Amino acid sequence: MNYNFYGVDTVYLAKKYGTPLYVMSEDYIIERCEEIKKDFLNKYENTFAVYAGKAFNTKTMCRIIAKEGLGLDVVSGGELFTALSVNFPSQKIIFHGNNKSLDELTLAIDNNVGRIVVDNISELEQIIELSKLKSKITKILFRITPGVDSHTHSYISTGDINSKFGISLNEEILYKAIKIATDSEFINLAGFHFHVGSQLDNNDSHLKATTILLNTMQKAKNDLNFTTKELNVGGGFGIKYADSNNRKNISYFTDAIMELIKTGTNDKNLDMPLVIIEPGRWIVGESGITIYEIGNIKNAPGLSTYAGINGGMPDNPRPALYQAKYEALIANKSNIEKNEIVTIAGKCCESGDILIKDLEVPQVKKGDLLVVKSTGAYNYSMSNNYNKLPIPAVVMIKNGEDRIIVKRQSYEEMINREI
Repeated sequence: MNYNFYGVDTVYLAKKYGTPLYVMSEDYIIERCEEIKKDFLNKYENTFAVYAGKAFNTKTMCRIIAKEGLGLDVVSGGELFTALSVNFPSQKIIFHGNNKSLDELTLAIDNNVGRIVVDNISELEQIIELSKLKSKITKILFRITPGVDSHTHSYISTGDINSKFGISLNEEILYKAIKIATDSEFINLAGFHFHVGSQLDNNDSHLKATTILLNTMQKAKNDLNFTTKELNVGGGFGIKYADSNNRKNISYFTDAIMELIKTGTNDKNLDMPLVIIEPGRWIVGESGITIYEIGNIKNAPGLSTYAGINGGMPDNPRPALYQAKYEALIANKSNIEKNEIVTIAGKCCESGDILIKDLEVPQVKKGDLLVVKSTGAYNYSMSNNYNKLPIPAVVMIKNGEDRIIVKRQSYEEMINREI
Protein backbone atom coordinates (compact mmCIF):
# COMPACT_ATOMS: atom_id res chain seq x y z
CA MET A 1 0.00 0.00 0.00
CA ASN A 2 1.24 3.49 -0.88
CA TYR A 3 1.12 6.39 1.57
CA ASN A 4 -1.79 8.76 0.99
CA PHE A 5 -1.60 12.40 2.02
CA TYR A 6 -4.98 14.09 2.39
CA GLY A 7 -6.57 11.64 -0.03
CA VAL A 8 -3.84 11.71 -2.68
CA ASP A 9 -1.37 8.89 -3.40
CA THR A 10 2.15 10.21 -2.83
CA VAL A 11 3.64 7.75 -5.31
CA TYR A 12 1.29 9.15 -7.93
CA LEU A 13 2.41 12.69 -7.04
CA ALA A 14 6.08 11.74 -7.36
CA LYS A 15 5.49 10.20 -10.80
CA LYS A 16 3.43 13.17 -11.99
CA TYR A 17 5.60 16.03 -10.72
CA GLY A 18 9.02 14.49 -10.06
CA THR A 19 11.12 14.70 -6.91
CA PRO A 20 12.15 16.30 -4.65
CA LEU A 21 8.63 17.63 -4.26
CA TYR A 22 6.98 19.79 -1.64
CA VAL A 23 3.32 18.87 -1.10
CA MET A 24 0.92 21.08 0.89
CA SER A 25 -2.65 20.52 2.05
CA GLU A 26 -4.96 23.49 1.65
CA ASP A 27 -7.57 21.54 3.62
CA TYR A 28 -5.27 21.45 6.65
CA ILE A 29 -4.42 25.16 6.34
CA ILE A 30 -8.10 26.08 6.24
CA GLU A 31 -8.79 23.88 9.28
CA ARG A 32 -6.21 25.82 11.27
CA CYS A 33 -7.57 29.18 10.11
CA GLU A 34 -11.08 28.11 11.07
CA GLU A 35 -9.83 27.05 14.50
CA ILE A 36 -8.29 30.48 15.02
CA LYS A 37 -11.56 32.15 14.08
CA LYS A 38 -13.66 29.89 16.29
CA ASP A 39 -11.44 29.82 19.38
CA PHE A 40 -9.88 33.28 19.27
CA LEU A 41 -11.35 35.85 16.89
CA ASN A 42 -15.01 34.97 17.44
CA LYS A 43 -14.52 34.07 21.09
CA TYR A 44 -12.91 37.33 22.19
CA GLU A 45 -13.72 40.91 21.27
CA ASN A 46 -11.08 43.29 19.96
CA THR A 47 -8.72 40.65 18.57
CA PHE A 48 -6.76 40.23 15.34
CA ALA A 49 -4.81 37.27 13.93
CA VAL A 50 -2.14 37.43 11.26
CA TYR A 51 -0.32 34.60 9.53
CA ALA A 52 3.47 34.79 9.91
CA GLY A 53 4.36 34.55 6.24
CA LYS A 54 8.03 33.77 6.71
CA ALA A 55 7.00 30.17 7.42
CA PHE A 56 5.69 29.73 3.87
CA ASN A 57 5.09 32.71 1.59
CA THR A 58 3.81 32.23 -1.94
CA LYS A 59 1.16 33.97 -4.00
CA THR A 60 -1.22 31.05 -3.47
CA MET A 61 -0.67 31.10 0.30
CA CYS A 62 -1.36 34.84 0.40
CA ARG A 63 -4.61 34.27 -1.49
CA ILE A 64 -5.68 31.54 0.96
CA ILE A 65 -4.97 33.71 3.99
CA ALA A 66 -6.82 36.66 2.43
CA LYS A 67 -9.83 34.48 1.66
CA GLU A 68 -9.86 33.21 5.26
CA GLY A 69 -9.93 36.80 6.52
CA LEU A 70 -6.66 36.74 8.46
CA GLY A 71 -3.94 39.35 8.29
CA LEU A 72 -0.37 38.76 7.11
CA ASP A 73 2.96 39.28 8.83
CA VAL A 74 5.86 39.98 6.44
CA VAL A 75 9.55 40.43 7.23
CA SER A 76 11.06 41.67 3.96
CA GLY A 77 10.36 43.67 0.85
CA GLY A 78 10.10 40.42 -1.09
CA GLU A 79 7.42 38.99 1.18
CA LEU A 80 5.56 42.30 1.06
CA PHE A 81 5.84 42.46 -2.74
CA THR A 82 4.48 38.91 -3.02
CA ALA A 83 1.42 39.85 -0.96
CA LEU A 84 0.81 43.07 -2.88
CA SER A 85 1.13 41.22 -6.20
CA VAL A 86 -2.09 39.32 -5.41
CA ASN A 87 -3.84 42.38 -3.95
CA PHE A 88 -3.64 41.27 -0.34
CA PRO A 89 -5.38 44.00 1.73
CA SER A 90 -2.47 46.23 2.77
CA GLN A 91 -4.20 47.41 5.94
CA LYS A 92 -4.09 43.82 7.17
CA ILE A 93 -0.32 43.57 6.70
CA ILE A 94 2.15 43.90 9.58
CA PHE A 95 5.74 44.57 8.52
CA HIS A 96 8.49 43.17 10.78
CA GLY A 97 12.28 43.11 10.59
CA ASN A 98 15.27 44.26 12.60
CA ASN A 99 17.04 46.05 9.73
CA LYS A 100 14.51 47.18 7.14
CA SER A 101 16.09 49.00 4.21
CA LEU A 102 15.04 52.40 2.92
CA ASP A 103 13.52 50.73 -0.16
CA GLU A 104 11.54 48.29 2.01
CA LEU A 105 10.18 51.03 4.26
CA THR A 106 9.29 53.10 1.21
CA LEU A 107 7.38 50.17 -0.30
CA ALA A 108 5.51 49.67 2.98
CA ILE A 109 4.61 53.33 3.48
CA ASP A 110 3.68 53.90 -0.17
CA ASN A 111 1.27 50.96 0.03
CA ASN A 112 -0.22 51.93 3.40
CA VAL A 113 0.56 48.75 5.32
CA GLY A 114 -1.48 48.41 8.47
CA ARG A 115 1.42 48.51 10.92
CA ILE A 116 5.20 48.66 10.88
CA VAL A 117 6.78 46.95 13.87
CA VAL A 118 9.71 49.18 14.81
CA ASP A 119 12.79 47.40 16.10
CA ASN A 120 15.00 50.29 17.18
CA ILE A 121 15.22 54.08 17.48
CA SER A 122 17.30 54.41 14.32
CA GLU A 123 14.50 52.81 12.32
CA LEU A 124 11.92 54.99 14.03
CA GLU A 125 13.76 58.14 12.97
CA GLN A 126 13.95 56.89 9.38
CA ILE A 127 10.21 56.15 9.31
CA ILE A 128 9.48 59.65 10.60
CA GLU A 129 11.59 61.18 7.82
CA LEU A 130 9.91 59.07 5.13
CA SER A 131 6.42 59.72 6.47
CA LYS A 132 7.07 63.45 6.58
CA LEU A 133 8.40 63.37 3.02
CA LYS A 134 5.25 61.59 1.85
CA SER A 135 2.86 63.54 4.12
CA LYS A 136 1.56 60.33 5.65
CA ILE A 137 0.81 59.15 9.17
CA THR A 138 2.39 55.75 9.72
CA LYS A 139 0.96 53.38 12.32
CA ILE A 140 3.63 51.55 14.28
CA LEU A 141 4.20 49.15 17.16
CA PHE A 142 7.40 48.96 19.18
CA ARG A 143 8.93 45.51 19.36
CA ILE A 144 10.01 45.04 22.96
CA THR A 145 12.68 42.61 24.18
CA PRO A 146 10.97 41.18 27.27
CA GLY A 147 13.97 39.27 28.65
CA VAL A 148 12.25 35.88 28.75
CA ASP A 149 13.98 32.52 28.33
CA SER A 150 11.74 30.44 26.07
CA HIS A 151 13.79 27.22 26.50
CA THR A 152 14.07 26.56 22.78
CA HIS A 153 17.09 26.32 20.49
CA SER A 154 19.19 29.50 20.75
CA TYR A 155 18.82 30.14 17.02
CA ILE A 156 15.02 30.41 17.34
CA SER A 157 14.90 32.09 20.74
CA THR A 158 14.02 35.75 20.23
CA GLY A 159 12.88 37.13 23.57
CA ASP A 160 15.99 37.05 25.74
CA ILE A 161 17.50 40.32 26.93
CA ASN A 162 20.50 40.12 24.59
CA SER A 163 18.49 39.38 21.45
CA LYS A 164 19.21 41.13 18.16
CA PHE A 165 15.50 41.92 18.03
CA GLY A 166 13.60 44.69 19.74
CA ILE A 167 13.86 47.75 21.95
CA SER A 168 15.24 47.31 25.44
CA LEU A 169 12.97 47.64 28.46
CA ASN A 170 15.57 49.99 29.91
CA GLU A 171 13.43 53.01 30.80
CA GLU A 172 15.86 55.56 29.38
CA ILE A 173 15.85 53.83 25.98
CA LEU A 174 12.17 52.90 25.86
CA TYR A 175 10.91 56.25 27.14
CA LYS A 176 13.09 58.05 24.61
CA ALA A 177 11.55 55.97 21.82
CA ILE A 178 8.00 56.62 23.06
CA LYS A 179 8.64 60.35 23.33
CA ILE A 180 10.12 60.57 19.82
CA ALA A 181 7.12 58.71 18.39
CA THR A 182 4.41 60.58 20.28
CA ASP A 183 6.01 63.96 19.55
CA SER A 184 5.85 63.31 15.79
CA GLU A 185 2.72 64.29 13.89
CA PHE A 186 3.60 61.63 11.28
CA ILE A 187 3.58 58.66 13.64
CA ASN A 188 0.71 56.79 15.29
CA LEU A 189 2.26 54.67 18.03
CA ALA A 190 -0.46 52.10 18.71
CA GLY A 191 1.35 49.93 21.24
CA PHE A 192 3.81 47.10 21.69
CA HIS A 193 4.86 43.76 20.25
CA PHE A 194 6.89 40.87 21.58
CA HIS A 195 8.00 37.48 20.30
CA VAL A 196 9.60 35.05 22.72
CA GLY A 197 10.73 32.26 20.38
CA SER A 198 9.61 29.52 18.03
CA GLN A 199 8.43 25.92 18.27
CA LEU A 200 7.11 26.34 21.84
CA ASP A 201 4.92 23.61 23.32
CA ASN A 202 3.93 25.41 26.52
CA ASN A 203 2.58 28.86 27.26
CA ASP A 204 4.90 29.78 30.15
CA SER A 205 7.12 32.21 28.25
CA HIS A 206 4.15 33.92 26.59
CA LEU A 207 2.54 34.47 29.99
CA LYS A 208 5.78 35.76 31.54
CA ALA A 209 6.29 38.18 28.64
CA THR A 210 2.64 39.31 28.80
CA THR A 211 3.02 40.07 32.50
CA ILE A 212 6.14 42.12 31.78
CA LEU A 213 4.37 44.04 29.03
CA LEU A 214 1.36 44.76 31.25
CA ASN A 215 3.75 46.34 33.74
CA THR A 216 5.35 48.30 30.89
CA MET A 217 1.93 49.48 29.74
CA GLN A 218 1.13 50.70 33.26
CA LYS A 219 4.43 52.54 33.66
CA ALA A 220 4.08 54.16 30.22
CA LYS A 221 0.64 55.41 31.20
CA ASN A 222 1.69 56.67 34.63
CA ASP A 223 5.01 58.22 33.58
CA LEU A 224 4.31 59.37 30.02
CA ASN A 225 0.51 59.46 29.82
CA PHE A 226 0.76 56.95 26.95
CA THR A 227 -2.21 54.64 26.40
CA THR A 228 -1.48 51.28 24.81
CA LYS A 229 -4.14 50.57 22.21
CA GLU A 230 -2.61 47.36 20.80
CA LEU A 231 -0.61 44.48 22.24
CA ASN A 232 0.86 41.96 19.79
CA VAL A 233 1.90 38.78 21.64
CA GLY A 234 3.58 37.19 18.60
CA GLY A 235 3.44 33.52 17.70
CA GLY A 236 5.91 30.68 18.04
CA PHE A 237 3.28 28.04 18.84
CA GLY A 238 4.81 24.62 18.24
CA ILE A 239 3.81 21.67 16.07
CA LYS A 240 4.53 17.94 15.93
CA TYR A 241 8.04 16.91 14.88
CA ALA A 242 9.92 13.71 15.67
CA ASP A 243 11.32 15.15 18.90
CA SER A 244 8.34 17.22 20.08
CA ASN A 245 4.88 16.87 21.53
CA ASN A 246 1.69 16.92 19.51
CA ARG A 247 0.49 20.32 18.36
CA LYS A 248 -1.66 22.02 21.00
CA ASN A 249 -4.92 23.73 20.14
CA ILE A 250 -4.68 27.48 19.64
CA SER A 251 -6.90 27.96 22.70
CA TYR A 252 -4.20 26.49 24.95
CA PHE A 253 -2.16 29.61 24.26
CA THR A 254 -4.82 32.24 23.61
CA ASP A 255 -7.20 31.46 26.49
CA ALA A 256 -4.44 31.85 29.06
CA ILE A 257 -3.07 34.99 27.39
CA MET A 258 -6.49 36.64 27.13
CA GLU A 259 -7.40 35.84 30.72
CA LEU A 260 -4.12 37.33 31.92
CA ILE A 261 -4.57 40.49 29.84
CA LYS A 262 -8.18 40.95 30.98
CA THR A 263 -7.25 40.50 34.63
CA GLY A 264 -4.08 42.56 34.36
CA THR A 265 -5.65 45.54 32.62
CA ASN A 266 -8.53 45.55 35.09
CA ASP A 267 -6.20 45.39 38.11
CA LYS A 268 -3.94 48.11 36.72
CA ASN A 269 -6.80 50.36 35.57
CA LEU A 270 -5.73 50.09 31.94
CA ASP A 271 -7.84 50.03 28.80
CA MET A 272 -8.19 46.59 27.23
CA PRO A 273 -6.00 46.73 24.09
CA LEU A 274 -6.53 45.08 20.73
CA VAL A 275 -4.73 41.74 21.11
CA ILE A 276 -2.88 40.37 18.09
CA ILE A 277 -1.42 36.89 17.54
CA GLU A 278 0.96 35.82 14.77
CA PRO A 279 0.92 32.04 14.21
CA GLY A 280 2.92 30.83 11.21
CA ARG A 281 4.36 27.34 11.64
CA TRP A 282 1.25 26.42 13.67
CA ILE A 283 -0.93 27.09 10.61
CA VAL A 284 1.20 25.59 7.88
CA GLY A 285 3.86 23.28 9.36
CA GLU A 286 1.94 20.00 9.47
CA SER A 287 0.18 20.83 6.20
CA GLY A 288 3.31 19.89 4.26
CA ILE A 289 5.41 16.87 3.34
CA THR A 290 8.45 16.47 1.12
CA ILE A 291 8.88 13.51 -1.23
CA TYR A 292 12.37 12.31 -2.21
CA GLU A 293 13.70 9.40 -4.23
CA ILE A 294 16.17 7.04 -2.59
CA GLY A 295 19.38 6.75 -4.57
CA ASN A 296 22.61 5.07 -3.61
CA ILE A 297 22.73 2.98 -0.44
CA LYS A 298 25.99 2.59 1.44
CA ASN A 299 26.47 -0.41 3.75
CA ALA A 300 29.47 -1.28 5.89
CA PRO A 301 29.56 -3.97 8.62
CA GLY A 302 29.30 -2.40 12.07
CA LEU A 303 28.74 1.09 10.67
CA SER A 304 25.73 3.17 9.68
CA THR A 305 23.72 2.35 6.59
CA TYR A 306 23.38 5.50 4.52
CA ALA A 307 20.45 5.95 2.15
CA GLY A 308 21.08 8.86 -0.18
CA ILE A 309 18.24 11.07 -1.37
CA ASN A 310 18.00 13.46 -4.32
CA GLY A 311 17.78 16.50 -2.06
CA GLY A 312 19.01 17.63 1.32
CA MET A 313 20.31 20.88 2.78
CA PRO A 314 19.13 23.12 -0.07
CA ASP A 315 15.48 22.10 0.27
CA ASN A 316 15.56 21.58 4.06
CA PRO A 317 18.42 23.30 5.90
CA ARG A 318 16.79 23.01 9.34
CA PRO A 319 18.57 19.79 10.49
CA ALA A 320 21.94 21.34 9.66
CA LEU A 321 21.03 24.73 11.13
CA TYR A 322 19.61 23.68 14.49
CA GLN A 323 19.41 19.92 14.65
CA ALA A 324 15.71 19.76 13.72
CA LYS A 325 14.32 16.23 13.76
CA TYR A 326 11.69 14.79 11.43
CA GLU A 327 9.46 11.76 11.09
CA ALA A 328 9.58 9.94 7.74
CA LEU A 329 8.45 6.78 5.97
CA ILE A 330 8.89 4.90 2.70
CA ALA A 331 5.86 5.94 0.64
CA ASN A 332 5.72 2.83 -1.55
CA LYS A 333 6.15 0.47 1.44
CA SER A 334 3.95 2.16 4.01
CA ASN A 335 2.37 -1.10 5.25
CA ILE A 336 5.52 -3.24 5.25
CA GLU A 337 7.24 -4.19 8.48
CA LYS A 338 10.11 -1.93 9.50
CA ASN A 339 13.22 -4.08 9.96
CA GLU A 340 16.12 -1.80 9.08
CA ILE A 341 17.79 1.29 10.52
CA VAL A 342 19.17 3.79 8.03
CA THR A 343 20.53 7.31 8.06
CA ILE A 344 19.04 9.56 5.41
CA ALA A 345 21.86 11.46 3.72
CA GLY A 346 21.45 14.48 1.52
CA LYS A 347 23.37 14.79 -1.72
CA CYS A 348 25.32 17.97 -0.92
CA CYS A 349 29.08 17.90 -0.50
CA GLU A 350 28.82 18.50 3.24
CA SER A 351 29.25 15.96 6.03
CA GLY A 352 26.53 17.82 7.89
CA ASP A 353 23.98 17.18 5.14
CA ILE A 354 22.16 14.49 7.10
CA LEU A 355 18.38 14.77 7.04
CA ILE A 356 17.48 12.03 9.54
CA LYS A 357 19.71 9.80 11.67
CA ASP A 358 18.74 6.23 12.52
CA LEU A 359 15.36 6.04 10.81
CA GLU A 360 13.46 2.77 11.19
CA VAL A 361 12.21 1.62 7.78
CA PRO A 362 11.40 -1.49 5.73
CA GLN A 363 14.38 -2.68 3.71
CA VAL A 364 15.12 0.16 1.32
CA LYS A 365 16.15 -0.08 -2.29
CA LYS A 366 17.21 2.40 -4.91
CA GLY A 367 14.10 4.01 -6.39
CA ASP A 368 12.04 3.87 -3.19
CA LEU A 369 10.24 7.09 -2.24
CA LEU A 370 10.83 8.79 1.11
CA VAL A 371 8.14 11.02 2.61
CA VAL A 372 9.28 13.46 5.30
CA LYS A 373 6.45 14.84 7.44
CA SER A 374 5.81 18.33 8.85
CA THR A 375 7.83 20.19 6.24
CA GLY A 376 5.23 22.87 5.48
CA ALA A 377 7.07 25.55 7.46
CA TYR A 378 10.59 26.84 6.83
CA ASN A 379 11.42 24.35 4.09
CA TYR A 380 10.35 25.94 0.80
CA SER A 381 10.82 29.38 2.36
CA MET A 382 14.46 28.57 3.26
CA SER A 383 15.26 26.65 0.07
CA ASN A 384 18.36 27.66 -1.86
CA ASN A 385 20.67 26.65 -4.70
CA TYR A 386 23.65 25.34 -2.75
CA ASN A 387 25.69 22.99 -4.96
CA LYS A 388 23.58 24.38 -7.82
CA LEU A 389 20.61 22.20 -6.95
CA PRO A 390 17.32 23.53 -8.37
CA ILE A 391 14.52 24.51 -5.98
CA PRO A 392 11.74 21.86 -5.99
CA ALA A 393 8.18 22.37 -7.16
CA VAL A 394 5.32 22.91 -4.73
CA VAL A 395 2.00 21.10 -5.15
CA MET A 396 -1.17 22.07 -3.29
CA ILE A 397 -3.90 19.54 -2.47
CA LYS A 398 -7.54 20.49 -1.88
CA ASN A 399 -10.48 18.12 -1.69
CA GLY A 400 -8.36 15.29 -3.08
CA GLU A 401 -7.28 17.28 -6.13
CA ASP A 402 -3.68 18.31 -6.78
CA ARG A 403 -2.39 21.40 -8.52
CA ILE A 404 1.00 23.00 -9.03
CA ILE A 405 1.51 26.33 -7.20
CA VAL A 406 5.28 26.74 -7.65
CA LYS A 407 7.01 25.40 -10.74
CA ARG A 408 10.20 23.38 -10.41
CA GLN A 409 13.24 25.55 -11.05
CA SER A 410 15.20 24.62 -14.17
CA TYR A 411 18.96 24.84 -14.57
CA GLU A 412 18.41 27.70 -17.02
CA GLU A 413 16.30 29.63 -14.51
CA MET A 414 18.87 28.98 -11.81
CA ILE A 415 21.62 30.76 -13.75
CA ASN A 416 19.62 33.33 -15.74
CA ARG A 417 20.79 36.23 -13.55
CA GLU A 418 24.44 35.36 -14.00
CA ILE A 419 26.56 37.29 -16.49
